[in-house]
Amino acid sequence: MPIYTRTGDDGTTALFGGKRVLKSDGFVSAYGTIDEVTCLIGLLLTEVQDLTIQKFFVDVQADLFTIGGSIAGWQKDLGFLDARVLEMERRIDEYERKLPPLNNFILPGGSRAGSLAHLVRSVTRRAERQVVALSQKQKIDSRIIKYLNRLSDLFFELARYLNSCEQKKEIIWAGQRRK
Repeated sequence: MPIYTRTGDDGTTALFGGKRVLKSDGFVSAYGTIDEVTCLIGLLLTEVQDLTIQKFFVDVQADLFTIGGSIAGWQKDLGFLDARVLEMERRIDEYERKLPPLNNFILPGGSRAGSLAHLVRSVTRRAERQVVALSQKQKIDSRIIKYLNRLSDLFFELARYLNSCEQKKEIIWAGQRRK
């Protein structure tokens, strides 16, 4: 089957079930941004050597495919997301134990891997905002919002952890000047 169908040449796309919507529709924006997150995770993983981190985030990529499909109308039980959120919280706690306490905002940057984790975090936040906006108009499983919220938190701590592993100092933001 060819990748092109020409059916989207008019600026529309099909959701699961066949309903056609504009490519600028909230559904498409939300699952499109989730797809961006999935791709950025793939890019991030090219910079991560830790096999445990790699395996976990490949599983996250699969979760995000399921979430994107659900937003597009695929009927799928999302009960597994509860356990995944708990696993993310466990990982966040683990990274926090290995890092100095944070009392200020930090500027994104550091190592290439740390910087990429910050980028994935910010795009995950955008996906979360789009899903929240969509949830004001359509029924969206609340576990999706919770998952995306925790995932962005995880990317924040992962960025800090990856920078720490490469001995990259965090740049503290202190209003108009840095410390």
